[in-house]
Amino acid sequence: MNFDLDPETAEMRDMVLRFARRELARPPGVSGASPDAPGGFDSGDFRRRWLLAGKQGVVGATVPGRYGGSGLDAVAAAAVLEALGEGSPDTGFAFSVAAHLFASLMPIVEFGTEEQKRSWLPALCSGERIAAHCVTEPEAGSDALNLRTRAERRDGHYVLDGEKCFTTNAPVADVFVVQVATAPGGGFFGLSTFVVDAGTPGLSVGPPYRKVGLRGSPTADVRLDGCVVPADRMLGVEGAGASVFTSSMKWERTCLFAAYLGAMRRVLDDTVRHVGEREQFGTPIGGFQAVSHRVVDMTLRLEAARLLLYRAARGLADGSRDEIAPALAKLAVSEAAVQVGLDAVQLRGALGVLDGEAETLLRDALPARIFSGTNEIQKNNVARAMGLTGRRPGRRR
Repeated sequence: MNFDLDPETAEMRDMVLRFARRELARPPGVSGASPDAPGGFDSGDFRRRWLLAGKQGVVGATVPGRYGGSGLDAVAAAAVLEALGEGSPDTGFAFSVAAHLFASLMPIVEFGTEEQKRSWLPALCSGERIAAHCVTEPEAGSDALNLRTRAERRDGHYVLDGEKCFTTNAPVADVFVVQVATAPGGGFFGLSTFVVDAGTPGLSVGPPYRKVGLRGSPTADVRLDGCVVPADRMLGVEGAGASVFTSSMKWERTCLFAAYLGAMRRVLDDTVRHVGEREQFGTPIGGFQAVSHRVVDMTLRLEAARLLLYRAARGLADGSRDEIAPALAKLAVSEAAVQVGLDAVQLRGALGVLDGEAETLLRDALPARIFSGTNEIQKNNVARAMGLTGRRPGRRR
């Protein structure tokens, strides 16, 4: 039960942390609008940082080396995302990297043919190209099996029609991994997955959303209108889409949230510094019990969430099929991030509601309770895995 990182992974984490602090800090006003500025998103600056992350081996971290990736397991990948979250104040950028890697590249790694892997992965790992995963629809969020986007087989190709929303990276994506219904009403085996080039006729992307948080991660709607896709762009076989999605979510729910561990650590360290320097009534406020206890509670939430996440990552690395550990990790980290953000704002008083570390963490943490399956859905998943759902009232086993 030792969750300390091995020396090689710890060294790599420190290297990524230094890289993030050096290259991803992105001072406001450099290369155009800051993502945190109202309505501001600078795609040129985003791609500049993306290429740097690609050269560092980050955006292809879990892809095998023969396809241009770094070949990391889930534990090492979590360490990389934790370092990104700690080193860069733009948690949205780390979120975009994770969505690209876990929801888009890993489906190609795990379900693609050898030809598909060699065709798509190298440029996606190097940072030359960016991927987005299209699954959520206006009427299909938590109910991911009830997709209205259709794919109709015609000779040697499929025609895709439908609309996707809340698609991370869509405004800058070169490649889309798209979930569609090939057998409407077919349940788990009614979905299929395609890899679609951004320039494919019939695929269009809407303007970037203006969001409360994760503003450094571009998000938009994607429309498919008579989009013709060759049959050899399908991942796996027809009807395997739900399996592709489930596998990607296992990676995402486990490793993506490590970025929030890093962000919480960064804000916690800054909070300790603040309460040690800020004086009221002639003494640093960190000496007041109400303040010190709140800081201890912040630390408790962070460390407990970190243990759950790395436990889930170890299970994923070892091939575990456990459904409970990733769900608990997602719950613990997302809830902790929101509360740590609230506490950090409170401890800064009026300064907490100004633009800064604390309020940014809080805004970035709010979506974490919703994406990758809402926290309510995660509790349903845990309850089902525990055998609590589907029983008749009063019936005993």
